[in-house]
Amino acid sequence: MKALKILGFFASVIAVLGTLGLVVPDEGIALGSAHLRYPTTHSILAGHEQEEPDPTAATESPILTQMADSLCYFQQQTDNSDLRLWLPEPHYLDAFWAAAEQAQAKRRTLRVLHYGDSQIEMDHMTSRLRAHMQRTFGGGGPGMLPFHPITPVVSVRQSTQGALSLLSSFGDSLAVRSRGNYGVMMQCFRLNGSATTTVRATNSSHVDDGVKQFSHVRLVANSHEGTLRTELTDLKHKKAVPTTEVSQKGVSMMEWKADGPTDAFRLHVSGNADLYALLIDSDSGGVAVDNIPMRGCSGQQFTLVNKNLLTEAYGLLDVGLIILQFGGNSVPYLKSGKSISTYCQSLGKQIDYIHQCCPQAKILFIGPSDMCKHINGKPQTYPVIPELIDSLIVTVNAHDAAFWSIYHAMGGLNSMPVWAHKGLAGSDYIHFSQKGADLMGDHLAQALDNSYQRYRLEKRIELQRQKEAESKDESAKHKQKKGKGGAR
Repeated sequence: MKALKILGFFASVIAVLGTLGLVVPDEGIALGSAHLRYPTTHSILAGHEQEEPDPTAATESPILTQMADSLCYFQQQTDNSDLRLWLPEPHYLDAFWAAAEQAQAKRRTLRVLHYGDSQIEMDHMTSRLRAHMQRTFGGGGPGMLPFHPITPVVSVRQSTQGALSLLSSFGDSLAVRSRGNYGVMMQCFRLNGSATTTVRATNSSHVDDGVKQFSHVRLVANSHEGTLRTELTDLKHKKAVPTTEVSQKGVSMMEWKADGPTDAFRLHVSGNADLYALLIDSDSGGVAVDNIPMRGCSGQQFTLVNKNLLTEAYGLLDVGLIILQFGGNSVPYLKSGKSISTYCQSLGKQIDYIHQCCPQAKILFIGPSDMCKHINGKPQTYPVIPELIDSLIVTVNAHDAAFWSIYHAMGGLNSMPVWAHKGLAGSDYIHFSQKGADLMGDHLAQALDNSYQRYRLEKRIELQRQKEAESKDESAKHKQKKGKGGAR
């Protein structure tokens, strides 16, 4: 009897609800400022109808789905990870990656110029990036060197003697500096007589094997009066390459190719000229990554170089990417938001100047690492660094350049003491150790490789979609033709 009462109760409730569904209009009932709505009886009884799948809707193939998943990973790495790149627009580096992929097939030496402060001296960071890029795109040799060694590098042993004097955009007096004749390395050696430089590859374990062999040597110089004479001797094969002479004034490039890979040469020059740079590469094409340290600089020296001469020098090179790694030397002197803004504006002018002198190259600015000073007896991050990094990102992107942050890559706030404790940085809490510089060079290479892999996948996905679309079109045409053939 009790069960029947319960059943009757539920039947009554359902009947009342069903009646309300028939009585209440679809648009509901207005009760003052409120509006009462009620589902119709049809909607209650019918429930949610499941939509039939659209047979014409496009579906991704398993190959495209797999590539799309990989693309999502590299998009996350380039946009949101600690190794992310801040780009002025998503495809900013695509033209560089396209040129790098084709360089070896075209026997083209595409250059990456890595300018920086003391953090990159002795080929720090650059050597790891060079090894990675040459393994990916081909190329060989240590790249660009001054005619006379200024700071030691791990890739070669170089000795020079002769009638040379150094001109530097970050060391000369204002009287000399105003002439602006420095070339692509921001400093050069003035020849007045004769000089000889000898370059030998090292056997250092920190140097990739591809750097220890080279076959293409070039000298970029600016001849003044008379004739500049040069003679190169391949010391490995004990063979002199014919003498080269330049008589016209202006920026020029002399070159020599060895009969095969060598690991040592001697170059003798005589005349009156400014010697800008030696280029020591493979002649098989690929990517050359050049280390150009500028100790004590804040990145504001480029506009001190004569624009016409710098444009001529860049024009003789095949530059695809210019890396500017600066900011650390300015950190101790930046005390306020205004000083940060002034410094960033100055860097924006430098980037614009480089764009004007080398319009074909993309620019990547690398911001400073974490740096610490003692506050309350403990090493702590300079207070201005987080604001400086944020301002640099905005400024660099606004001037059509990409940005990468060492500060973020090493862990951000107060990360330098952690690196020092692990032997990756020095006790000054500013400079990396050799081990730390190698690791940061690997981080830089990985950040750029993430961008390259993203570019490759986007290109492969586009080609795969075109291929599948063409395949579907062919299949549809075949079915249509078969249908017409079977009609009676």
